[in-house]
Amino acid sequence: FIAHDLSVVQYMSDRIAVMYLGKIVETGTSDELYNNHLHPYTQALLSAVPVPVVGQKKQRIVLPGDIPSPLRPPSGCRFHPRCEHCMEKCRTSEPPLVWVDGEHEVACHLYASAEETNVRSEKDKCVASV
Repeated sequence: FIAHDLSVVQYMSDRIAVMYLGKIVETGTSDELYNNHLHPYTQALLSAVPVPVVGQKKQRIVLPGDIPSPLRPPSGCRFHPRCEHCMEKCRTSEPPLVWVDGEHEVACHLYASAEETNVRSEKDKCVASV
């Protein structure tokens, strides 16, 4: 199912896929994604989840700029205009979805270069989605 309340999704789903402008940027088990979120967008999303303890605060990640048009998404990584880790290749090349650990995958050049051998092929994506 599709949801926007990440505080609920953690307890209702075994696996989670985080999307930005129609592309999966990170996917994994609920525990893995909540305890080891890697993509800068996932980090920002989870930093916005309210803390249920009175008086307890956490660092929020505030994203700069506006959300780009989904009708004319940016070239390369769709998140690059708002990412504090943006590199030149983020502007020109869409990062592949790579396995980083077990069932945890991320589409980010911060991790893609170190995991070239773990790039998912189109065939794997089709088989995995069945």
